[in-house]
Amino acid sequence: MIGVYDSGFGGLSVLRHLRAALPRRDFVYLGDSGRAPYGGRDTDTLLTFAEQCVERLLEEGCRVVVVACNTVSCVALRHLQHRYATGGGARVLGVTIPAAEIATRVSEGHIGLLATARTVASGTYPIELAKLGRHRVSARAAPLLAPLVEEGWEDTEIARLAVARYLADLPGIDTLLLACTHYPFLRTAFEAALPPGVRVLDPAPYVAERLADWLARHPGWDEEGEGVLRVLCTGDPAAFRGPGERFLGAALPSVQHVAEEAGRLAHRDRPVVPVGQVVRPRG
Repeated sequence: MIGVYDSGFGGLSVLRHLRAALPRRDFVYLGDSGRAPYGGRDTDTLLTFAEQCVERLLEEGCRVVVVACNTVSCVALRHLQHRYATGGGARVLGVTIPAAEIATRVSEGHIGLLATARTVASGTYPIELAKLGRHRVSARAAPLLAPLVEEGWEDTEIARLAVARYLADLPGIDTLLLACTHYPFLRTAFEAALPPGVRVLDPAPYVAERLADWLARHPGWDEEGEGVLRVLCTGDPAAFRGPGERFLGAALPSVQHVAEEAGRLAHRDRPVVPVGQVVRPRG
């Protein structure tokens, strides 16, 4: 069973490609929608959230976890690998290195990077890209784009204007690397705003290809199942379903709710939404 972890809905767009590449594998998806977005979070908070989510997936029976969130892959992946993969009990894989590999492969020399503020501030993508080639890298944080996609506004004039404004700060690029799982839904707006010949690169298909290759070379880590999908979220499962199906491009199974209790994510029957003021008991 393979776990896929994201801060919310966006990782379902990666899961879509993973399931297409590995139709006989069973997946558990965990979207931390109750605590999203991650893009403006401080490092300690990101590490805590990432630990809790990976531990939940390990408890669900996953031995391989794919961190689909670019922000977590850029900030916390090494920490997660040291914490959970040392000793051979689990494998935690990210999207950053596969994305860098395909970007350097197709770029003619100047890669534009569009991502969340936290992903850009981490500097991880330029570091990984520099290991693979002598490409020029221009990065731009685009904090307005993910909320527009979550609202379903990717085909609106406001989305086109926002995309054009961000891309104006990336002149001369030959490849645009979409380093946020929401951004591929804006492909039409990107292609309209970019000069002819600039490649718009969604790394998700390559992430799926690389995972399939890794599993073929490491057959003991996960066995074929029946293509079963389970979905967990930290937010409201009912509210998760609509956007989740749009991101996955398919119907979702019953979405299970998990919430933080004593520093870990535990299953709950339903989310608790208090009305009015809340006073925490002294403990």
